[in-house]
Formats: sequence, C-alpha cells, structure tokens
Amino acid sequence: MQIFIDKNSVEVEKGATIFDALNKVYSKGKLKNIIACKINGIPADLSDTIDTDGAKIEPILINSQEGLEILRHSTAHLMAQAVKRLFPNAKVAIGPAIEDGFYYDFDVESPFTPEDLEKIEEEMEKLAQQDIKIEKKIFDKNEAKKLFLERNETYKLELLDEIEDNKVSVYIQDDFVDLCRGPHVPSTSYIKAFKLLSIAGAYWRGDEKNKMLQRIYGTSWPSKKELKKYLNMLEEAKKRDHRKLGVQLDLFSFSDEVGPGMPIFHPKGALVRTILEDFEVKEHLKRGYQLVRGPQLLRKQLWEKSGHYDNYRENMYFTKIDEQEYGLKPMNCLAHMLIYKSKIRSYRDLPIRYFELGKVNRHEKSGVLHGLLRVREFTQDDAHIICRPDQLLDEIVNILQFVQDVMTLFGFEYEVEISTRPEKSIGSDEDWDRATKALQQALEHIGMEYGICPGEGAFYGPKIDVKLKDALNRKWQCATIQCDFTLPARFDLTYIGEDGKKHRPVMLHRVILGAIERFLGVLIEHYAGAFPTWLSPVQARILNITDEQLNYCEKVYNRLRDAGIRVEMDSRNEKLNLKIREAQLEKIPYILVVGNKEVEDETVNVRLRGNKTLGPKKIEEVVELIKKDCMEPFKRGGMSYSFAC
Repeated sequence: MQIFIDKNSVEVEKGATIFDALNKVYSKGKLKNIIACKINGIPADLSDTIDTDGAKIEPILINSQEGLEILRHSTAHLMAQAVKRLFPNAKVAIGPAIEDGFYYDFDVESPFTPEDLEKIEEEMEKLAQQDIKIEKKIFDKNEAKKLFLERNETYKLELLDEIEDNKVSVYIQDDFVDLCRGPHVPSTSYIKAFKLLSIAGAYWRGDEKNKMLQRIYGTSWPSKKELKKYLNMLEEAKKRDHRKLGVQLDLFSFSDEVGPGMPIFHPKGALVRTILEDFEVKEHLKRGYQLVRGPQLLRKQLWEKSGHYDNYRENMYFTKIDEQEYGLKPMNCLAHMLIYKSKIRSYRDLPIRYFELGKVNRHEKSGVLHGLLRVREFTQDDAHIICRPDQLLDEIVNILQFVQDVMTLFGFEYEVEISTRPEKSIGSDEDWDRATKALQQALEHIGMEYGICPGEGAFYGPKIDVKLKDALNRKWQCATIQCDFTLPARFDLTYIGEDGKKHRPVMLHRVILGAIERFLGVLIEHYAGAFPTWLSPVQARILNITDEQLNYCEKVYNRLRDAGIRVEMDSRNEKLNLKIREAQLEKIPYILVVGNKEVEDETVNVRLRGNKTLGPKKIEEVVELIKKDCMEPFKRGGMSYSFAC
C-alpha cells in the first residue's frame, strides 16, 4: 500500500502499524517526540494499524497542543493506576486532560490527604520508570461490561450504558484497565515530568444529587524544565491571588451571612469600581452611546418570549409578586429592546446604541464560585446596538476598535475567536449564517486573526469572544460581541425604511470589560495589586516623622486633594520605617515623607512603592508628577485622562 506521511510517499504492507510507517521516514531522535498521529484527520495511537491505501498520516508531537492533551490524559491514567495500587478499593470515575494539566475523580472510603498525594506521586514515578506498554483493545460492549463488572467499576458501567456503538476501546497498562477513546502515549516512559497539585470534592457528573467524589488535580509536561517553569508560575499566581490581595488591600470581602457569590465592596474597592465605571461612562458617551437603565425584575412572559425561559432558566432566579411570576434579570437586553419599541423609528435614527452598567444575577453552582471571578451578582458594561443590516460591518468594527483601545490602556495582549451555533439555540439557519459571516467579515476587515470555537455561541446568535492575556500569560474571557437576528424578530423590532415600509433591524449585544467584578479580579492579579496610578484608590500618602511636621503635612494634604489627587495622611506616632513599609504593602504609588528639612524647604521627599526614591520635590512638582503618571496609559490608547475622585 502507498501512504503519505507529511509530504513523503511511503510503501507499507496492509496491517502495518503507524509506528512502523513512521520509522521509514523519521530518525530515532524525531520519533521520540512523536506520541500519536492522525490518520486522515482522525487521532490514532502509534500502535494502530494502517488498512487504507492512500492514507494520510500526520504526526502529533509531544509539545504541540494536541500532544500535550494526550500526554496529560495519559498522565491521568498513570495516576489512576497508582491510586488503584495504593488504594485497591478505590473506584475510578473520569479523568480528562484540562488546560495545563489533568484530573481524575475517585470514589474512596476516606478523603485523600496531602500525605496520600506524596505516596501517589512516588508510585507514579516508579510506574513511569518501568516503561509499561499502553495497549488499546477493542471490545464488544457486553464484553467490556463483563470486564468492568468483575472489577466492580460501577462508574465505568454507567458510562458504558450511554455509549451507542457496540464496539468500545479499552486501554490496558499492566494491571490497570480503563474505558477510553484515546489516543495515548505508547508507554509510561513517555511521562517524564509531572506534579500532583491539589485535592477537591466533586459531585459525580457535576450533579449535587450524586455522590461526592475525590478529585486529584495534577499537571504534566514534556520536560522537567517546562514543569519547573510552570510550577514557578503557579507560585507567582498564589502571590497575585485576588482573594488574598483583596483582603490585604481592604478592597472587598465575602460573608457566609450574606451567602456565597455575593461580594461586599469596602471603601477602597468601591472607589476603584467607581473609577472604572466613570471611565466606562465617559468613553461610551464619547462614542455615541446613550445611557439607559432597566428594572431588575421582569415578568416571566417576557423571558418566555425572548427564549431565556426555555434555554437559560436554570441560570435564573424567579419570584412571585401578586400571583405573577417574575424573573430576576441575568441580562439587560430585554429592557433595551422595550426602550427601542417605545416609539416608531426611522432608518435615519439608526444605529441606536444603548449602554447600561446593569446589575444582573445568575444562578451559578456553588462549586464553580471563585472570588470575584465567578459570582452570582455582578455588573456588566452592557450595550445593545440596534442597526440596519447595511450598518452591521461598521458597528462591529467600531466595537473591535473600542476593545483595542481599552486593552491597550490596561496593557493586555489578547486573542479572539468566533463561537458558533450551539445545539440548544433559537432562530433560523439563514439568520445564524448571516450573523456568523458578519462577525468574520469585521475581523477580516481589520486584519485580526481569529479561531473558531464550535457550538459555544449564545442561544440566540454567534459571538466574538476576546480572551485577554495577563502578566502570567493566563487567558481570561472578558469582552464579547454577539450578532443577533433572532430577538429583533421575536420582539417585532422595526424601523421605517426609505421606501416607507417596515424593515427588521439587527441587534448587537456587547460588553467591553464584561463583568466589572470579574474584570477587577483579573486586574488585581495582572497588576499584583499595584494598580496604575490613575486607578489606585489611594494615589499618595503623606508620612510625618514627628508631630512637629503636622501643620505642614495638613497644608500638603489640602493642596493635593484640591488638585484632585486621592491622598491620605498617616500621622500616627509610629516609626517612619514602619509607616513606609505599610504604605508599600498597600501598594500606594507615591509615599511622601516630611521631616523638618522638608518643612523648611517647603518640599516633600518622594518615594515610590517599588522602593525607588525620587528625593525632595516641591508640592506643585508632585502634583504634576502624579498627573503625568495618570495620563501616560491613556496616551498609549489615544484617550484622555479625567478620572480624579
């Protein structure tokens, strides 16, 4: 048979393994980095046979994205094998690869301990060094059921019941057997650099009605060097954890008395929010948006009309008032459409851009709540643009340029992808196709590269998702642009065209920062709590050395405050080094020290939070220094600074 490997034509016998075919093309050095392949685009193990003449073989390298997923999935199996050896009565559930790692869920008599993790990791090291062959076998489903019944693996039996095919693949590595589609690395010796990270509880299938299992998280990399780099990043991430810094900087808190997922913002945190929101309002007004505000509660009938009740109600809260059922809004679009419908619109009126800093509530499961990054009540910088179809390209491009300006201001790199129609959705194929093409055309128009995320669109339309990268190169979903032909039809939105007839507009749903709470959490971690000066809740703190300087400190304080600078004075009778240290821990950008010399010269001694000293400066020099520092990020984004509080 003739097959093709990359651009090479290779002769092999029918039934030859992929590994045998690769051996004809690549050196031993390159073969070591190939852990699986694709046959005509379908992932396969190196031990799989080639039965099709003209087959195209694509190697999967261990350091590629697909290769890393295979390596991590194989490491999850290695961990499960180690657990079964150390805890023979443990039952295995599922163990997928996830971003940067893997996990496996186990049903065990007693919860795992940190000491157990150490033992499991040691056992994994032994198994990896034994170079155990990982074999795939195809079973009839009934044979597979018998196999897992004998092993008392009840979770695998449940999974088997849901598989429609009569043939299933089972992976065997010595005494460990797992139901899996694969592919996997050829042997355990390919797994060289891994670390078990944590233990968590996890309900089977994510359903709180099911049994709580023990989930072990880990990470796996092609080399020890890459593993070390990742573990160092995790240590840095711990230092930047917004939950820890939120307490340290006195920004926000959570309370069991209030309930999970409901953040309480303290004065400094509320001030940062206010500065962000002030920035948002001014930028939207400048770009032709109109401010609106809708109610928190809307009748159930409206949510039925929009499709939210059928497609989103598990994420919503409902209550009864005067025997009428109301839904607490998870989105702001319904009220915006009602504002549009409040009077007749002409083609000359469009586009109309409504903007609302709208508070919404969504029923998130307790297991996914995470500080400010996943909450049940949050505020969106939500806008809905209602326009003619011929205006759609320009409006999407304008939003993308808005996103570019804002990401530049905050110093974020980012990437974009288009999320397409999910299974659970409303609207015609024609409308979805039109909407998807409009998003693609806008991205191509400004030369922005994008990926495709199949089936991840909103239920009413496809969307562009913007994923920003923080200082640790982690990705966060924030901005999104959704193109919607469906809800305007459901709510019978119209405008009078040049021909005097009614026409249907298109609606764009979009956020720039997304949820203010989430974005603030991302910012805290991105900046490690050291906000840029324009966003810092306290921009300067005045420190006196003795009580002799108090009157002069008051004068400095009043001048800075009158100039619009957010300033505090620490006049406590404490040692200067202690006060400086506390100001640095609170990440205050400018620390202004005043002693007798400064009083005499009418200056302040300027220190920066990074321990750099600028020396004595006149008060007016300090005012200009701080203002210039505030303006610098805005110059990068071509915007103006005017957010003193």
